[in-house]
Amino acid sequence: MHYRPLGNTGIKVSELCLGTAFRAQEDEQTCIRVIDRALDLGCNFIDSAFYGQGRSETVVGKAIKDKREDVFLCTKIFGTRHPAPNNSGLTRLNLIRGVEDSLTRLQTDHIDLYLLHSFDPNTPLEETLRALDDMVRSGKIRYIGCSNFSAWKIIEALWQSDKRNLARFVCIQNQYNLLNRWEIEPDLMPLCHEHGIGIMTYSPLAIGLLTGQFRRGQTPPPGNTPWNKEEGHGFSAHKYDLETAMTERVDQIVQTLVDLGARHERTPAQVAIAWILDHPEITAPILGADLPEQVDEAFEVVKWRLPTDERQILDKVSQVEMPDTWA
Repeated sequence: MHYRPLGNTGIKVSELCLGTAFRAQEDEQTCIRVIDRALDLGCNFIDSAFYGQGRSETVVGKAIKDKREDVFLCTKIFGTRHPAPNNSGLTRLNLIRGVEDSLTRLQTDHIDLYLLHSFDPNTPLEETLRALDDMVRSGKIRYIGCSNFSAWKIIEALWQSDKRNLARFVCIQNQYNLLNRWEIEPDLMPLCHEHGIGIMTYSPLAIGLLTGQFRRGQTPPPGNTPWNKEEGHGFSAHKYDLETAMTERVDQIVQTLVDLGARHERTPAQVAIAWILDHPEITAPILGADLPEQVDEAFEVVKWRLPTDERQILDKVSQVEMPDTWA
């Protein structure tokens, strides 16, 4: 396993982060074996959140209870507990309660990286940052960051933190893959480079589209995925239209992954992950796995690097025309 700096914090994290939503895995012991396997392979970076009404954090807490010092633990907040008027958002009330609940589920006395799961337009940013700063000073949180924030909101947060001497964002978490490059490439990558902020990326395989299992005009294979409308209890709230998603462009990208993978005896998924790892701006992609053998396949990619000319092939096939905002 290779390790990369988390922004300019001095912290080193594994270049692959284990995601623990476990939406397609109901057996708790299997989830724990997944986490154990990732740690055995050198992963020290685990991402969680209030997934499954807190189930994710509970499983993670059980898995790392005796290995806590070996793990750089990340979790996120927006919704907490059961739906109620004050059980969501980034208010001081919800943040403090959410941290305490997460600490209990995770069976730990501190969270290494605490991310705001999404932007809250109803709460003043200063209130949110002051509450986070209080928890950093109390030792319950080590570092803070955000997920799915726009570039200008991140800049505003950094300005507020600098102006008021508050803890500042050290990491962001956004979607990034060959099908969705433009959410972070134009603005967020330069911003994070300039301000020493780490970048975690989720959905590296675009909800499975980049695994090579799904092709244009073909019936998806059986299994518990969000693309199988008749199956997948674990994805009952997350059904997607494969016919709409698998455009000609997407299918061409998948075919390129298949071809490059065959050339190197790698799976299309491994090639897609290797493309992300070839970006020095990225701290770590988040890889979800529901079985230990899926961890083995995904983590095998750290033993191999994408050749420069093949990185260029993938860059070209996934390129899209950016709109001329000045036109």
